[in-house]
Amino acid sequence: MSDFVDYVRDQLRGIGPFTVRAMFGGHGLYWHGLFFGLIAADTLYLRTDARNRDDYTGRGLAPFKPWEDRSVTLKAYYPVPEDVLEDPDTAGAWARAALDAAQAAGPPKPTARRSAPREDGATASRRGRTPRPGTRTR
Repeated sequence: MSDFVDYVRDQLRGIGPFTVRAMFGGHGLYWHGLFFGLIAADTLYLRTDARNRDDYTGRGLAPFKPWEDRSVTLKAYYPVPEDVLEDPDTAGAWARAALDAAQAAGPPKPTARRSAPREDGATASRRGRTPRPGTRTR
């Protein structure tokens, strides 16, 4: 883990024990299994909703954009300002608001997986597996 990840852990210690897991080149923050924030490129992003988003947008902050060359934006996650992160009490309050937002959002909705066409025209969830019932094969 990086020095910044250790710093975030220390600054957010007031919310109680939480887990940091490596993911997609960054780190996810989990409190009792609830995903409430992420760290990417030495920036902490926290979950928002209508109740706390103005704290971020009022400072001119924009939602997390994982790739500069793509149009994907994670509109529920905003960067935490440096002055907020530098004060453990304030950082803890913002993290608790992120936890509230994550709890209100509920569990993530399952996404449909697309499977790539096979050489024989059928689709399967992974190459070498049997096609799903109802799919056509030649």
